[in-house]
Amino acid sequence: MGALNENELATVVMDVAFEIHRKLGPGLLESAYRAVLLHELRRRGLAVEAEVPIPLVWDGVYVDVGYRADLVVEGKLIVELKSTEHVAPVHKKKLLTYLRIADCRLGLLINFGSELLKNGISRVVNQLEE
Repeated sequence: MGALNENELATVVMDVAFEIHRKLGPGLLESAYRAVLLHELRRRGLAVEAEVPIPLVWDGVYVDVGYRADLVVEGKLIVELKSTEHVAPVHKKKLLTYLRIADCRLGLLINFGSELLKNGISRVVNQLEE
C-alpha cells in the first residue's frame, strides 16, 4: 500500500471501521470488532499489531504496568476500541497518554457501540503536523 502518513492511515482505518459497523452493527464484544478490524487492515496490506505493550519509562527504567494499545497500525497510529453505549472523557485522556508514552502523533478512539459510528469516532492528536 506504500508508506502512508498518520492521516492517510486514519482514513483507511475509519473506512474499514464503517464497513464493519455497517455489516455487523453495534452490540458485539470489543474483542470481536478488534479481531475483524485487525484481519481487514492486514488484508489491505497494512502492518498491524494487536494488544501492543506500551511501556512507561521513568528515570531510565522501564516500568511494566500493563498498558496495552488495542491496535497499532504501521507503527504510527494507535487505535483504541470500545463497544459501549457512551465513551467517557477518560478514554480520550488514556489514548492521549498512550500517544505521548509511545511517541506517536495520532490516535483513533472508535466506539463500535454507537448507533451511528460517525458519532463514535474521535481523533486524538499529540503534536501532529497537519
